[in-house]
Amino acid sequence: MYKKPFIAGNWKMHKTVSETIETLEELKSLVKGVSDRTIMVAPPFTSLSDAGKLLKDSNIFLGAQNMYFEDKGAYTGEISADMLLEVGCKFVILGHSERRHIFGESDEIINKKVKKALQKGLTPILCVGEKLEERENGMVEEVIEKQLEMGLKSLTKEDVLNIIVAYEPVWAIGTGKTASPEDANSVHKFIKDSLKNIFSVEEDKSIILYGGSVKPGNIVGLMEKHFIDGVLVGGASLSPVDFSKIIKF
Repeated sequence: MYKKPFIAGNWKMHKTVSETIETLEELKSLVKGVSDRTIMVAPPFTSLSDAGKLLKDSNIFLGAQNMYFEDKGAYTGEISADMLLEVGCKFVILGHSERRHIFGESDEIINKKVKKALQKGLTPILCVGEKLEERENGMVEEVIEKQLEMGLKSLTKEDVLNIIVAYEPVWAIGTGKTASPEDANSVHKFIKDSLKNIFSVEEDKSIILYGGSVKPGNIVGLMEKHFIDGVLVGGASLSPVDFSKIIKF
Protein backbone atom coordinates (compact mmCIF):
# COMPACT_ATOMS: atom_id res chain seq x y z
CA MET A 1 0.00 0.00 0.00
CA TYR A 2 1.39 3.37 -1.04
CA LYS A 3 1.23 6.42 1.21
CA LYS A 4 -1.69 8.81 1.16
CA PRO A 5 -1.99 11.50 -0.06
CA PHE A 6 -1.15 10.10 -3.49
CA ILE A 7 -0.30 12.89 -5.96
CA ALA A 8 0.07 11.83 -9.60
CA GLY A 9 0.80 13.86 -12.73
CA ASN A 10 -0.40 12.76 -16.18
CA TRP A 11 1.51 14.71 -18.80
CA LYS A 12 -0.50 13.34 -21.74
CA MET A 13 1.01 14.28 -25.15
CA HIS A 14 3.30 16.99 -23.80
CA LYS A 15 7.07 17.44 -23.48
CA THR A 16 9.93 16.15 -25.59
CA VAL A 17 12.77 14.19 -23.98
CA SER A 18 14.82 17.34 -23.36
CA GLU A 19 11.80 19.15 -21.89
CA THR A 20 11.07 16.14 -19.68
CA ILE A 21 14.61 16.14 -18.28
CA GLU A 22 14.49 19.88 -17.60
CA THR A 23 11.07 19.62 -15.91
CA LEU A 24 11.99 16.65 -13.74
CA GLU A 25 15.29 18.14 -12.62
CA GLU A 26 13.44 21.22 -11.39
CA LEU A 27 10.63 19.17 -9.82
CA LYS A 28 13.11 16.92 -8.00
CA SER A 29 14.74 19.93 -6.34
CA LEU A 30 11.36 21.47 -5.44
CA VAL A 31 10.01 18.36 -3.70
CA LYS A 32 13.25 17.02 -2.25
CA GLY A 33 12.67 15.81 1.27
CA VAL A 34 8.89 15.35 0.89
CA SER A 35 8.35 11.91 2.38
CA ASP A 36 4.83 11.86 3.81
CA ARG A 37 3.04 11.25 0.50
CA THR A 38 3.42 9.34 -2.74
CA ILE A 39 4.46 11.32 -5.84
CA MET A 40 4.19 9.96 -9.38
CA VAL A 41 4.62 11.37 -12.89
CA ALA A 42 3.61 9.81 -16.20
CA PRO A 43 5.53 11.37 -19.11
CA PRO A 44 5.05 10.27 -22.76
CA PHE A 45 6.51 6.92 -23.85
CA THR A 46 9.48 8.57 -25.61
CA SER A 47 10.62 10.16 -22.34
CA LEU A 48 10.20 7.18 -20.00
CA SER A 49 13.71 5.76 -20.35
CA ASP A 50 15.44 9.06 -19.56
CA ALA A 51 12.90 9.87 -16.85
CA GLY A 52 13.51 6.49 -15.22
CA LYS A 53 17.25 7.14 -14.99
CA LEU A 54 16.69 10.64 -13.63
CA LEU A 55 14.16 9.57 -11.00
CA LYS A 56 16.03 6.50 -9.77
CA ASP A 57 16.63 6.74 -6.01
CA SER A 58 14.41 9.85 -5.82
CA ASN A 59 11.09 10.32 -4.01
CA ILE A 60 9.20 10.49 -7.33
CA PHE A 61 7.78 7.31 -8.87
CA LEU A 62 7.53 6.78 -12.63
CA GLY A 63 4.29 5.81 -14.34
CA ALA A 64 3.14 5.24 -17.91
CA GLN A 65 0.02 6.58 -19.59
CA ASN A 66 -1.11 3.31 -21.17
CA MET A 67 0.01 -0.21 -22.20
CA TYR A 68 -1.23 -3.18 -24.19
CA PHE A 69 -2.42 -6.50 -22.76
CA GLU A 70 -0.14 -8.80 -24.79
CA ASP A 71 3.51 -9.47 -23.97
CA LYS A 72 4.76 -9.05 -27.55
CA GLY A 73 3.66 -9.41 -31.14
CA ALA A 74 2.41 -7.67 -34.25
CA TYR A 75 0.77 -4.74 -32.46
CA THR A 76 2.10 -1.70 -34.27
CA GLY A 77 2.38 1.35 -32.02
CA GLU A 78 1.75 -0.51 -28.76
CA ILE A 79 3.87 -0.85 -25.61
CA SER A 80 4.12 -3.90 -23.33
CA ALA A 81 4.32 -4.17 -19.56
CA ASP A 82 7.87 -5.56 -19.78
CA MET A 83 8.96 -2.50 -21.75
CA LEU A 84 7.57 -0.25 -19.01
CA LEU A 85 9.15 -2.26 -16.21
CA GLU A 86 12.59 -2.20 -17.82
CA VAL A 87 12.67 1.61 -17.87
CA GLY A 88 11.60 1.88 -14.23
CA CYS A 89 7.81 2.27 -14.29
CA LYS A 90 5.92 1.24 -11.16
CA PHE A 91 2.49 2.46 -12.27
CA VAL A 92 0.37 2.53 -15.42
CA ILE A 93 -2.73 4.65 -16.07
CA LEU A 94 -5.48 2.55 -17.69
CA GLY A 95 -8.93 3.41 -18.99
CA HIS A 96 -8.40 7.17 -19.03
CA SER A 97 -11.46 8.89 -20.51
CA GLU A 98 -9.39 10.03 -23.49
CA ARG A 99 -8.49 6.39 -24.21
CA ARG A 100 -12.15 5.44 -23.88
CA HIS A 101 -13.74 8.26 -25.85
CA ILE A 102 -11.10 9.27 -28.42
CA PHE A 103 -9.56 5.85 -29.05
CA GLY A 104 -12.61 3.69 -28.45
CA GLU A 105 -11.24 1.46 -25.70
CA SER A 106 -13.94 -0.78 -24.21
CA ASP A 107 -14.32 -1.96 -20.63
CA GLU A 108 -13.31 -5.44 -21.84
CA ILE A 109 -10.00 -4.18 -23.28
CA ILE A 110 -9.32 -2.14 -20.15
CA ASN A 111 -9.99 -5.22 -17.99
CA LYS A 112 -7.42 -7.22 -19.98
CA LYS A 113 -4.88 -4.43 -19.48
CA VAL A 114 -5.55 -4.28 -15.73
CA LYS A 115 -5.03 -8.05 -15.44
CA LYS A 116 -1.79 -7.94 -17.43
CA ALA A 117 -0.42 -5.03 -15.38
CA LEU A 118 -1.15 -6.90 -12.13
CA GLN A 119 0.36 -10.11 -13.49
CA LYS A 120 3.57 -8.23 -14.31
CA GLY A 121 3.78 -6.34 -11.01
CA LEU A 122 2.74 -2.90 -12.24
CA THR A 123 0.20 -0.97 -10.17
CA PRO A 124 -2.76 -0.01 -12.39
CA ILE A 125 -4.46 3.35 -11.94
CA LEU A 126 -7.93 2.55 -13.28
CA CYS A 127 -9.83 5.65 -14.42
CA VAL A 128 -13.61 5.88 -14.20
CA GLY A 129 -15.99 8.77 -14.72
CA GLU A 130 -19.19 10.02 -16.30
CA LYS A 131 -19.87 12.33 -19.24
CA LEU A 132 -21.84 15.55 -18.73
CA GLU A 133 -25.09 14.18 -20.17
CA GLU A 134 -24.81 11.13 -17.93
CA ARG A 135 -24.42 13.36 -14.87
CA GLU A 136 -27.36 15.53 -15.95
CA ASN A 137 -29.49 12.39 -16.40
CA GLY A 138 -28.68 11.18 -12.88
CA MET A 139 -26.61 8.23 -14.13
CA VAL A 140 -23.34 8.89 -12.27
CA GLU A 141 -23.46 5.86 -9.99
CA GLU A 142 -24.82 3.57 -12.71
CA VAL A 143 -22.01 4.52 -15.13
CA ILE A 144 -19.25 4.23 -12.54
CA GLU A 145 -20.55 0.96 -11.13
CA LYS A 146 -20.48 -0.59 -14.61
CA GLN A 147 -16.95 0.72 -15.29
CA LEU A 148 -15.78 -0.73 -11.97
CA GLU A 149 -17.51 -4.08 -12.42
CA MET A 150 -16.27 -4.52 -15.99
CA GLY A 151 -12.81 -3.06 -15.41
CA LEU A 152 -12.21 -5.26 -12.35
CA LYS A 153 -13.99 -8.35 -13.67
CA SER A 154 -12.61 -11.72 -12.48
CA LEU A 155 -10.17 -10.11 -10.03
CA THR A 156 -9.63 -11.18 -6.42
CA LYS A 157 -9.62 -9.06 -3.28
CA GLU A 158 -5.80 -9.30 -3.28
CA ASP A 159 -5.74 -7.98 -6.85
CA VAL A 160 -8.00 -5.05 -6.02
CA LEU A 161 -5.85 -4.14 -3.01
CA ASN A 162 -3.07 -3.50 -5.56
CA ILE A 163 -5.16 -1.22 -7.78
CA ILE A 164 -5.67 2.54 -7.49
CA VAL A 165 -8.92 4.01 -8.84
CA ALA A 166 -9.05 7.53 -10.28
CA TYR A 167 -12.43 9.26 -10.50
CA GLU A 168 -12.35 11.66 -13.42
CA PRO A 169 -15.64 13.26 -14.42
CA VAL A 170 -15.20 13.53 -18.20
CA TRP A 171 -16.78 16.99 -18.27
CA ALA A 172 -14.11 18.33 -15.88
CA ILE A 173 -11.01 17.12 -17.74
CA GLY A 174 -9.09 19.96 -19.35
CA THR A 175 -12.14 22.22 -19.25
CA GLY A 176 -11.28 24.29 -16.19
CA LYS A 177 -14.46 22.96 -14.57
CA THR A 178 -14.03 20.96 -11.40
CA ALA A 179 -16.52 18.84 -9.54
CA SER A 180 -17.19 20.52 -6.21
CA PRO A 181 -15.26 18.91 -3.36
CA GLU A 182 -18.63 17.76 -1.99
CA ASP A 183 -19.65 16.12 -5.29
CA ALA A 184 -16.25 14.49 -5.71
CA ASN A 185 -16.29 13.24 -2.11
CA SER A 186 -19.75 11.72 -2.63
CA VAL A 187 -18.62 9.78 -5.71
CA HIS A 188 -15.42 8.67 -3.93
CA LYS A 189 -17.56 7.30 -1.10
CA PHE A 190 -19.67 5.41 -3.65
CA ILE A 191 -16.51 3.90 -5.20
CA LYS A 192 -15.15 2.87 -1.80
CA ASP A 193 -18.54 1.37 -0.86
CA SER A 194 -18.61 -0.52 -4.18
CA LEU A 195 -15.12 -1.95 -3.63
CA LYS A 196 -16.18 -3.02 -0.14
CA ASN A 197 -19.44 -4.61 -1.34
CA ILE A 198 -17.92 -6.43 -4.35
CA PHE A 199 -14.43 -7.29 -3.08
CA SER A 200 -14.61 -6.82 0.73
CA VAL A 201 -11.89 -4.14 0.49
CA GLU A 202 -12.08 -1.94 3.58
CA GLU A 203 -12.45 1.81 3.06
CA ASP A 204 -9.05 2.66 4.50
CA LYS A 205 -7.32 0.07 2.29
CA SER A 206 -8.40 1.61 -1.03
CA ILE A 207 -6.80 4.61 -2.73
CA ILE A 208 -9.21 6.74 -4.79
CA LEU A 209 -7.82 9.75 -6.65
CA TYR A 210 -9.74 12.73 -8.04
CA GLY A 211 -8.86 14.02 -11.50
CA GLY A 212 -10.36 16.94 -13.38
CA SER A 213 -8.77 20.40 -13.58
CA VAL A 214 -6.88 20.06 -10.27
CA LYS A 215 -4.82 23.20 -9.56
CA PRO A 216 -2.87 24.76 -6.68
CA GLY A 217 -5.97 26.86 -5.95
CA ASN A 218 -8.38 23.95 -5.39
CA ILE A 219 -6.15 21.19 -4.01
CA VAL A 220 -6.74 22.03 -0.35
CA GLY A 221 -10.54 22.00 -0.67
CA LEU A 222 -10.41 18.62 -2.38
CA MET A 223 -7.95 17.01 0.00
CA GLU A 224 -9.91 18.16 3.06
CA LYS A 225 -12.62 15.68 2.09
CA HIS A 226 -12.61 12.37 3.93
CA PHE A 227 -12.92 10.00 0.96
CA ILE A 228 -10.44 11.74 -1.39
CA ASP A 229 -7.05 10.04 -1.02
CA GLY A 230 -5.16 11.99 -3.67
CA VAL A 231 -5.33 13.52 -7.12
CA LEU A 232 -4.48 12.74 -10.74
CA VAL A 233 -3.31 16.07 -12.15
CA GLY A 234 -3.27 16.94 -15.86
CA GLY A 235 -2.27 20.39 -17.11
CA ALA A 236 -0.99 21.72 -13.78
CA SER A 237 1.52 18.84 -13.54
CA LEU A 238 3.38 20.23 -16.58
CA SER A 239 4.67 23.15 -14.47
CA PRO A 240 7.21 22.06 -11.82
CA VAL A 241 6.26 25.04 -9.65
CA ASP A 242 2.50 24.45 -9.85
CA PHE A 243 2.84 20.69 -9.42
CA SER A 244 5.14 21.12 -6.41
CA LYS A 245 2.54 23.41 -4.81
CA ILE A 246 -0.08 20.72 -5.32
CA ILE A 247 2.26 18.06 -3.90
CA LYS A 248 3.05 20.18 -0.84
CA PHE A 249 -0.50 21.46 -0.28
